[in-house]
Amino acid sequence: MKRIVLLASLLAAPAAAQQVSIPHTMFSLPNGLRVVVAEDHSTPVVAVNVWYHVGSGYEKPGRTGFAHLFEHVMFEGSRYVPEGDFDNLLEAAGARNNGSTTTDRTNYYEVMPSNAVELALWLEADRMGGLLDAMSPTKLSGQRGVVQNERRQSYENQPYGMLWETASSLLYPAGHPYSWTTIGSMADLDSAQVEDVSEFFRTYYAPNNATIAIVGDVNTEQVRQWVTRYFAGIPRGTDVQRPQIPVPSLARTVYTTREDRVTLPELSMVWRTGPRFSADEAAVNVLAAVLTQGKSARLHKRLVYDEQVAAFTAAFHEANLLSGDLWIRIRAKPDVDLDRIEAAVNEEVARLAQTPPSREELDRVVNTLVTGFVSALETVEGKADRLNDYLYYAGEPDHAEEDLARYRALTPADIQRAAQQYMAGRNRVVISFVPQGKTALAAEENQ
Repeated sequence: MKRIVLLASLLAAPAAAQQVSIPHTMFSLPNGLRVVVAEDHSTPVVAVNVWYHVGSGYEKPGRTGFAHLFEHVMFEGSRYVPEGDFDNLLEAAGARNNGSTTTDRTNYYEVMPSNAVELALWLEADRMGGLLDAMSPTKLSGQRGVVQNERRQSYENQPYGMLWETASSLLYPAGHPYSWTTIGSMADLDSAQVEDVSEFFRTYYAPNNATIAIVGDVNTEQVRQWVTRYFAGIPRGTDVQRPQIPVPSLARTVYTTREDRVTLPELSMVWRTGPRFSADEAAVNVLAAVLTQGKSARLHKRLVYDEQVAAFTAAFHEANLLSGDLWIRIRAKPDVDLDRIEAAVNEEVARLAQTPPSREELDRVVNTLVTGFVSALETVEGKADRLNDYLYYAGEPDHAEEDLARYRALTPADIQRAAQQYMAGRNRVVISFVPQGKTALAAEENQ
């Protein structure tokens, strides 16, 4: 059994000296299903977290939205579980469950009292092995409608909701699997037929394309017996090849403007970086935090407190399997010209590119990031998701210490170099969202 230990000295030691790890056992079934079990008997609670290594990045042009559609269909009954009973059985046992979809993966999870683990595993196995037995045009049509309503609520009818779709199509060339969003297009969802989605399921929802992390008050050998009993009979699928697409560069800086039913103008600036666990990922994450994380962060202090022209500032680095993007979003005060916001961002980026941040500034950000990392491991749910995350992106579930070491090793010069290499003067996508009729507020090219 590989031992990973969450040290009890976290509160006593400086964040930069903390060590984080999670004890676990990993085994595989002959059909390719990989299972990670981490015993934690501190509370009688368990998380079962299933990752299918498929997201919208595995879809094809004209067939978008399938991975997210399955996130919904998977709760609508399978071979031995009537429609509605997946939720009913778990709720009766005191459990909660949900799922999520990204460009790279789809996950399903349950958090429950420890005496309900076998029930959760049986339910997960029944839909992995028997979903198509219960598939029907009526069921597909019903969930298609649910997804389309979700698209209306979260994208088309939500303030700034079309930002993500606008950005995806500008950041990536047509046909690139990140050039569309996980929600998919209305037209593609409308055209989806039972055979289309069934073929998608047969390709990607096989045991050899899935991993299960089980964390909490369980006995590892008992879990092994349950997993073998319920999952071993599910046939292995065709091996799934991970996409091999070089990180596309941005050929030029692109400006675009959208009018929306909003009160405050908002500016988004996005730069191309690198994929998850690429060499500079940690430095770029810290660079984003230096600019906007906390009240003393450079952009936040300047635009929100000193100049009082912004309502909020945010920056985040979205590093995925194939590529990465560094985002800055600034929501301005009413009638503030976004050219002014863009100029301030460019000035602060140039300042970092010319002069590295102070050691104190770097330590503040790294300590905050480490604290957030450790806090996410306080629950069995957080631990299970982290184990699956590392197994997929880093190739091993116990990558926490190596991950944190990247941040501990950063120097102010690393942040300066990241600002030079990825942001200052580099091509980017600049998106202005402005109130209807106020396009004059938009950031303009070649200012």
